[in-house]
Amino acid sequence: MIQRQPHSRTPLPAAVDGTRFVFENRAGVLNAYEAGEGAPMLLIHSINAAASAAEIAPLMSYYARTRRVYALDLPGFGFSERSDRRYDPRLMTDAIHDVVDQIRGRCGEAPIDALALSLSCEFLARAATEFPAAFRTLALVSPTGFRGRRPRRAPPGTTLFKPWAYRLLSAPGWSESLYGWLTRPGVIRYFLRRTWGSAAIDERLWLYDVLTARQTGARYAPLYFLSGGLFSADIHSVYEQLAMPVWMSHGVRGDFTDYRGQTLVEGRANWRLSVFPTGALPFFEVPDRFNAEYDAFLESPPTSMTQPPAPETHPAA
Repeated sequence: MIQRQPHSRTPLPAAVDGTRFVFENRAGVLNAYEAGEGAPMLLIHSINAAASAAEIAPLMSYYARTRRVYALDLPGFGFSERSDRRYDPRLMTDAIHDVVDQIRGRCGEAPIDALALSLSCEFLARAATEFPAAFRTLALVSPTGFRGRRPRRAPPGTTLFKPWAYRLLSAPGWSESLYGWLTRPGVIRYFLRRTWGSAAIDERLWLYDVLTARQTGARYAPLYFLSGGLFSADIHSVYEQLAMPVWMSHGVRGDFTDYRGQTLVEGRANWRLSVFPTGALPFFEVPDRFNAEYDAFLESPPTSMTQPPAPETHPAA
């Protein structure tokens, strides 16, 4: 049985504006936010040592004016369950399926426009290949899996997990010290500057990162992230299966600028690409331009590719 761990070290405020609700299914206890009225939209934060729904706060505020928007805290982050268990793409993908169930229960079965950041793009893409009928469009912001040109088409479901690295990072005593060092306020600021590619980071996001990293159990998911266990070794095969309209965007500054591998998808009829003069979170830096391009994509998405009949429900875990 999974041991639930309370968030007891530092009081954590809500990450975004909206009504917070908690539910439990395949991925354990999950937290999500709901705001606005209209067609459903799902927003998913990235994966890092101090991740949470705070990373998509500007998008939540903007789209809640015209849409019914949901933001998910993935397993191990925010207000979702942070227990000591294995964190891998299957767990994260199941969490997306779980929140999709919630959205469809609240909004009906109209397909969802979904957006994810960085590594979470891999989980969203996998969920969309497993349950394509649930998604109208996908937006992948600074997605992983396009660095360099080396193909990642390993057997389905395999990861880049390095057991030796996990054993080292999770050693008793050492793991808490390491995570504590990685999430010191100054270190969090350093990594955000690398994400932005400049010193002009969002201070509210920095502060929330500092707070969320102080929650009980906060280190468990990042240890799998650092060990490669959340990266899919078959992600190119997954991206190639996507048949619905996909908008991919990224910046040109900071640590996340190598997208040579986008040749894998840039010629596909259902993909549209945008590049912004920013770091990895363009909607913080150029919100008007980002929102305008995303709006244009949502209003007139590219043609979907032919795909096999979609199942009425996603596969059971």
